Amino acid sequence: MGAKAKKKTRATEKSSALDNGNSDYLALDVGAAPGIPTRGGEDKAVVLYIGRIPHGFYENEMEAFFQQFGKIKRLMVMRNKKTGKSKHYGFIEFESPEVARVVEECMHNYLVYESLLQVRRVPPERNHPRLWRNIYRFSENFDPVKIERKRQDKERTLEQQQKVVEGIIKRDQRRRKRIKAAGIDYECPELVGSYIPSAPKKIKFDDE
Repeated sequence: MGAKAKKKTRATEKSSALDNGNSDYLALDVGAAPGIPTRGGEDKAVVLYIGRIPHGFYENEMEAFFQQFGKIKRLMVMRNKKTGKSKHYGFIEFESPEVARVVEECMHNYLVYESLLQVRRVPPERNHPRLWRNIYRFSENFDPVKIERKRQDKERTLEQQQKVVEGIIKRDQRRRKRIKAAGIDYECPELVGSYIPSAPKKIKFDDE
């Protein structure tokens, strides 16, 4: 008997033994198939990332809107440290994980002021310990006009003032070239105060 014939005979004997229930090979009871694992901590997540926040939809507006889902613990819109302008994303912390899940399901890709909000839950292990350190930085007495006025009215050195005037003159020259290239017959008025002061000369006095 050849090797192929022997393998075929052994396979036939095993199959017949399994059918009769007298085999040493027992079927394993593995039970139900395990479910798909979820990301750790997501079911307990209470912090939401809010992206693509439009202009005009800031802390007060967001709090008034999202409190319809549940109690808000903390809310913050990320802003520029110098100007206080919004970076168009922020974070909201709810007291209940179920509320956070419902907000993610309902508000993701929700249209607000011609902008689609991007809402994602942040697992607890991914929450940075210093996430809420600047939560009260711009919440009180925040005036962007005052910040911009202070930046414009700050005292400049002679070199800084020269650089500002040179930039104004260059922009005016580019504007004149664009008008001329467009074939528009227009005489632009001269800039007022375009004189760039030079550094004072050192005067040497004769010794008496």
